[in-house]
Amino acid sequence: MAKKASAKQKSFEESLWDSANKLRGSVEPSEYKHVVLSLIFLKFVSDTFEVRKQEILTEHGDQYIDMVEFYTMNNVFYLPEASRWSYIQKNAKQDDIAVKIDSALHDIEKKNKALAGALPDNYFSRLDLESNKLSALLDEINNIQTINSQHEDVVGRVYEYFLSKFALAEGKGKGEFYTPKSIVNLIATMIEPYKGKIYDPCCGSGGMFVQSMKFVDSHKGSRKDISVYGQEQTTTTYKLAKMNLAIRGIAANLGAASRDTFAKDQHLDLKADFIMANPPFNQKGWRGTDELADDPRWNGYDTPSTSNANYAWILHMVSKLSENGVAGFILANGALSGDGTEKAIRKAMIDNHLVEAIAILPMKMFYTTDISVTLWILNRNKKSRTVPHGDVIRDYREREKEVLFIDLRKIGEPFEKKFVQFSEQHIQDIAHTFHSWQENRSTNEYQNIAEYCYSATLEEIQAKDYSLVPSKYIEFINRDENVDFDDKMTQLQSEFSELLQAEAQSKDELLNVFKELGYEIQL
Repeated sequence: MAKKASAKQKSFEESLWDSANKLRGSVEPSEYKHVVLSLIFLKFVSDTFEVRKQEILTEHGDQYIDMVEFYTMNNVFYLPEASRWSYIQKNAKQDDIAVKIDSALHDIEKKNKALAGALPDNYFSRLDLESNKLSALLDEINNIQTINSQHEDVVGRVYEYFLSKFALAEGKGKGEFYTPKSIVNLIATMIEPYKGKIYDPCCGSGGMFVQSMKFVDSHKGSRKDISVYGQEQTTTTYKLAKMNLAIRGIAANLGAASRDTFAKDQHLDLKADFIMANPPFNQKGWRGTDELADDPRWNGYDTPSTSNANYAWILHMVSKLSENGVAGFILANGALSGDGTEKAIRKAMIDNHLVEAIAILPMKMFYTTDISVTLWILNRNKKSRTVPHGDVIRDYREREKEVLFIDLRKIGEPFEKKFVQFSEQHIQDIAHTFHSWQENRSTNEYQNIAEYCYSATLEEIQAKDYSLVPSKYIEFINRDENVDFDDKMTQLQSEFSELLQAEAQSKDELLNVFKELGYEIQL
């Protein structure tokens, strides 16, 4: 009789968490994800190297076993012996294991040009980890089957997971998080980046690019027809993005180094055919009072407020669109109806026929925030743009002065118990609604549907004082028309969040004053 398994096999996430637990007391929480990611990367490239090595042995014997070209031709990194996971594991108990890991990463980068600037430099030695804890961490990483996850966004998935655990501790819960795969897939399926230049001005770990290429592959397109451009401000995240793209053979121009997109735009002359982005939500202090006040990116629009970067991100992306360019990006719901400068910019964009669609997403789609957010689709040339789709040429002209509003809050399926994601069928259905609406009205395929979608004319939007809140246009049955629930909740949410932040800041400042005076207060 077969024996029952003594314990349930650990999930990928549980193994990662066990890995992080090995570091408690030795490394700051903000460093956990970078330590584990570097080691998972090392194991991933080692596993793929060993698979390719066996293929070469089978096909050619050992004649070409150490020829770099036989690996790179299959988008596999050649690894010197001292850079392979088997070597690291064999020496895991040695006191100098941190130095050996740093040397391995350095040699991999040196041997593979695609990894230039991607891997940490003497990172493990500088962390000064206890060798026994690092050894235990290596044992935990060794249990993760990276080859089984080759078609997953491994680096992005790890990044997302670790942000979910440490975002609050790091104070980054408001905006710096990895975009869930189903949202990226929805954006890609709606804007269809088959051919041209793709740009992400705040690319994080590169997940937008990974899913975009998967979209191209699944629709039998050619990666040679796509050029990838991005920028990322945080150095460690910039390195993660380069790792993430490199292990998938995605060539990308992420700039010479990590830089602030507003202060140091590294793609000044870029005109992108597709923009996909998830900018930090409600970012404050993004520029000085006068700094960037007359920046050419705001040409024709009011200068965005210093107190919130939402519309600065929007106008930055508008400035990067080619004459037929399309952008799909995520923003906090507050951007749909803000007053003052935001309203002036929004009004000009609507009057210029840039806004094509607004879709409000379900709550609990992100690991680090459970608020509902909005997907915007901007189109530089709704009037005459035509896009091939199979054997059909889509004609958008009759939709130039309309905006499609979609409410997706009741759509989605459970994901890892606490979260919500779109299924593949959901994505196809939503994209079908959007594409049917885009096409010539004579097809009569698109229809407004209560509590789901509505095509609003420019006149209707003007009558609603240029608000882009979907519930102002979509028909909701048995709802009190005198109360706009979405507007009210968005307003209350914003006010409550600001009060909590102000309270926390005041407490920290008070504690610091006592500390400077030589007194410690225990809370």
